[in-house]
Amino acid sequence: MNYDYLFFIALILIFTKILGLATKRINLPQVVGALAAGLILGPACLNLVQETEFISEVSELGVIVLMFTAGLETDIGELKKCGKASFVIALIGVIVPLLGGFGVAAMFSEGDPTLPTSLFLQNIFIGIILTATSVSITVETLKELGKLSTKAGNAILGAALIDDILGIIALTVVTSLADSSVNILTVLLKILGFFVFAALFGFLFHKLFTKWTDRAEEAMHRHCIMSFAFCLLFAYVSEEIFNVADITGAFLAGILISTSSKNSYIASRFDTLSYLLLSPVFFASIGLKVTLPKMTGSIIAFSVILLLVAVLTKIIGCAVGAKMCKYTNKESIQIGIGMISRGEVALIVASNGSRVGLMSDKLFGPVVIMVVITTVITPILLKIAFKSKKTTA
Repeated sequence: MNYDYLFFIALILIFTKILGLATKRINLPQVVGALAAGLILGPACLNLVQETEFISEVSELGVIVLMFTAGLETDIGELKKCGKASFVIALIGVIVPLLGGFGVAAMFSEGDPTLPTSLFLQNIFIGIILTATSVSITVETLKELGKLSTKAGNAILGAALIDDILGIIALTVVTSLADSSVNILTVLLKILGFFVFAALFGFLFHKLFTKWTDRAEEAMHRHCIMSFAFCLLFAYVSEEIFNVADITGAFLAGILISTSSKNSYIASRFDTLSYLLLSPVFFASIGLKVTLPKMTGSIIAFSVILLLVAVLTKIIGCAVGAKMCKYTNKESIQIGIGMISRGEVALIVASNGSRVGLMSDKLFGPVVIMVVITTVITPILLKIAFKSKKTTA
């Protein structure tokens, strides 16, 4: 049996904590330090830690627990109030990056004749990569800043989850044009089925769980165990059966349990679990994925333009959507910044597209650079956006 994973986990915990404290001392969110730890330990720098299957699975569990705790701490009343706004923000926040990414690809890319797909589909796929949003980085930063349950924070959460669904639909449409085995109608029916399942099963579990926790005042740890099991089952069902991201299922599970009388106790225990192991491994794993690609002059130019477009289109698109829904200028900018991070979501989309011949291998490097930089700058920009003498909470 190979015990390298023990050494890798130890290094990740030590480096994420040291660099997290270092970034905190210079008034940056600690998550920036955790991301930097992954970059330093991984193949991009020291190459001391490899992303093994075990680390990959622990990191996936980490993001599931992170989104579950976000659901536990969500103000349901505020989330309901911003439901319509979240849809508008997500819709425009998908359309604008999609057009921006397509434009950049059309300017720089001449297509890859070795791929089985047309130049148009290859270009539109770059736009689809830019529609992705990785809300996990934003959630951790907002929790650290104490802004997760603000009006802007709830809008970001709602918009990011809807963004995920819209991204799946866009990816499915383009993939179906490149791969005849993908059926658009089947995917759309699965997405609809997920929300029907979530509503029916969630209502039933909510009633039973609330009744049980209100009765049982002793052995509080049992509530945490059942909550964790429910979170994992919801995440599994959403991903494996309905092809909706597991973090969406985890977030909805957290919302369903958040009305329990034991919610504060459950949330505190999950915060400990996340802080102790799962979150450091998840954030470090993002950096571990980064390898330095071979860069030509045209690829460097493409990388820079792609990065600028990725940042600006999310800010502009989501801010315009927020402004249309009567948010203040400051809240609109906060929402736009909160949607910048592409994280692991964009990497998954890029990998899927590459597999079916929608993206050339030489463009994977610029996509990775865009993902890393948007992931690192999001918590920094969020802290600036939420810092003021008068809060908008």
